[in-house]
Amino acid sequence: MTFDQLINNPALANNDSQLSFPENWCQGRTAFGGLSTAFMLKSMLYRLTDDRRLLSLSTNFVGPLLAGEPFQITTQVLRSGKNATQMLSTLTQAGNVCLIAQGCFAKDRDSAIEVPSADKCTLGPVQEAHILPYQEGVMPAFFQHVALNAQQGALPFSNAKSSNLGGWMKFKVEPEHHLNALHLLALADAWPPTLLQMCRAPSPASSMSWYIEFLSDINLPKDAWLGFEAITHHSAKGYGVEDANIYGPDRQLLALSRQTVAVFDNQ
Repeated sequence: MTFDQLINNPALANNDSQLSFPENWCQGRTAFGGLSTAFMLKSMLYRLTDDRRLLSLSTNFVGPLLAGEPFQITTQVLRSGKNATQMLSTLTQAGNVCLIAQGCFAKDRDSAIEVPSADKCTLGPVQEAHILPYQEGVMPAFFQHVALNAQQGALPFSNAKSSNLGGWMKFKVEPEHHLNALHLLALADAWPPTLLQMCRAPSPASSMSWYIEFLSDINLPKDAWLGFEAITHHSAKGYGVEDANIYGPDRQLLALSRQTVAVFDNQ
C-alpha cells in the first residue's frame, strides 16, 4: 500500500477504530516512525472545525507498534480558543500505549513583527542518478517507498567522524494530489539517525521523542523534492539530540525538527 492509501483510511476519522498497516512499512520490528506520527496527525486534522494550520507536533515513541495487528488512536481536543487549538492523541495496541502526540494548530493573524529565517540550504542540485538503492534485508522495509539523494554525511555503520547528514527526499510513488504536512512528516523521518554513521558496526537505534515546528502551511507540487539537513546537537551516554531543517524545492525553510535518539553501539 502507498503512503496516501494508508493515511487516507476513513477509519482515522473515528476514535478507537481498528487500524493496521503492512510489514513493508516497518523499521525493524516497529512501524516506521514517520508513518505512525502521520497517523496521529491525520486523526487530529479530522477534528479541526475551522481553517487552522499546524504549528507544532510533539511525539513520544513509548513502545513498538507491530505490523498486521490492530491498533487504535484516541484523540481529544484539549482546548480550542479564538485562534489556537491544542489536541492530544494516544495510540494503543493490545492494551499498551505505543505513541503519544500533542499538536498545536492556529489561525494566521495580522502582525507588524516579521523576522525572516537566517538559515540557508547548502545542498547542491538534486542528483536523481544517485538515489540510494533499496536493499532488502539490509535496509528498513519502509525504505522501498522513499527516494533519498544523500549529499552530506556518510553511510550508517561506516565509523565516520562526521555527524551531519543531508540530501533531498521524495516518495517513489507520488502523492495523489499535493505534498502536505503529512508527507513532510513521513519524509523527514526517513533519514537514519545522524549518529548511526559514527557506529563501527550495525547497531540498533530508536527515536524516543520528536518535536517538529512548521513555519508555514505545506502545499507543494506532488513531484517536489524536499531538502533535509541535520546535525548532531549533542550525544553522550547512549543518547543523542539531532536538529534538522526541512526545505522546499525553492530552498525555502519549511520546518524545524529535533529528535532524541537512543543508540545501542556497544552491544
